[in-house]
Amino acid sequence: MKHLRPSFSVLALALLLAASCREPGNCGRIVASEQVIAVSPCPDSIYLYTPAIVEGFDGRYVVAVDYGGPGTYSLDGAKSDFGDFRAGNQIRVLLSDDKGKSWRETPARIPLMHEILFKAGKSLYMIGHSGRLLITRSDDNGESWSEPAVLCDEPRWHQSCTAVDVYGGKVTLVYEKWVSHGHPWPGVGPVLMQAPVDADLTQPASWKFSELYNPDADMLAARPAGIPLVAPQRAGMLETNVVRTFDPQRPFYDSTGRSVVLLSRSATGFPDIGVLLRGYEREDGSLAIGRWPKNDGEVYFVHIPGGDLKFHLAYDPETRLYWLLHSQIDGRMNARRRLALSFSPDLLHWTFAGLVAVGPTDHSARHYATMIIDGDDLCIVSRSGDENAKTAHDGNIVTFHRVRNFRSLIY
Repeated sequence: MKHLRPSFSVLALALLLAASCREPGNCGRIVASEQVIAVSPCPDSIYLYTPAIVEGFDGRYVVAVDYGGPGTYSLDGAKSDFGDFRAGNQIRVLLSDDKGKSWRETPARIPLMHEILFKAGKSLYMIGHSGRLLITRSDDNGESWSEPAVLCDEPRWHQSCTAVDVYGGKVTLVYEKWVSHGHPWPGVGPVLMQAPVDADLTQPASWKFSELYNPDADMLAARPAGIPLVAPQRAGMLETNVVRTFDPQRPFYDSTGRSVVLLSRSATGFPDIGVLLRGYEREDGSLAIGRWPKNDGEVYFVHIPGGDLKFHLAYDPETRLYWLLHSQIDGRMNARRRLALSFSPDLLHWTFAGLVAVGPTDHSARHYATMIIDGDDLCIVSRSGDENAKTAHDGNIVTFHRVRNFRSLIY
């Protein structure tokens, strides 16, 4: 099969599409409310990393917050063996029973990092890692969590809070594994995971795993294909979302239901380029990752707003649109101050919907956010900072945002 080879004209078109904030509509307008729901006890040494949100049972919002930094040794409770710093990381859980108006912290102190929250069967689950791949379960709607169980004893894993596919009685997600020890950052590749929703997902036997997909060859091929890689260390892909195409008229539809779309952050040095892959179940039931065929080639690099940083996807069945929560470029790489919202019918063509939030200073980020759809609203949690934040990367607060009547943003 002939490979699709993007040219400089393709790249130029992607960058023009990235300028969509100059189109009519909600450009520049803040479309969400903002509320601080967690604050670091020491902004200089304890950082609040990526939060996760899931709608639990009976309308409860459950939020997990990843505490990291050199000062986490001073926190009460267990910390991960492997962390952003040597002191390890700790997950704390917040609950709201009034649609986000008020929040309370549970006693849970979970020794994980890079957590993903999801609901399966009658339980809530949190998958994360401490070098090893771990998972914990809550059977009381987020109040308490089981001792983390080991799903894979092999180090070293990575992820962020990205979209999970729950469909047809199965949960499908991606966690990422380092290609090899000593590989320069971001030397990780996706591993597709799948399990029945009614199984005990803390048991390794409940899960199937694909082989690691190593992106190195694809990234090296990008330079002569027209995408010069200007990332400071090396090119790569990471922080993969899993979504599904339901419309037979759209690209990436699989009538067998065995395929999902994997959309990843692309560490190429360009802010609006992402990676698109196919995750699928073979006839024998095993899992695999590969490219999607399209026309006379294969899709790999695609335009996606804010594709150089972690983004989050949610599918809205009512409008048959995908909603994208992403960082908006402001003329610099790794821009983290402006959190934006876009929508697409097909995961390829994106329309800017509005700004969710803008940090008060350059080092006060609104980024690495996660969302759920609750009726007519989008509910969002963001890794954020105020004037006391150490850096845009190492923030000191978590903010909750609500986009009311989000479908009214469509134009």
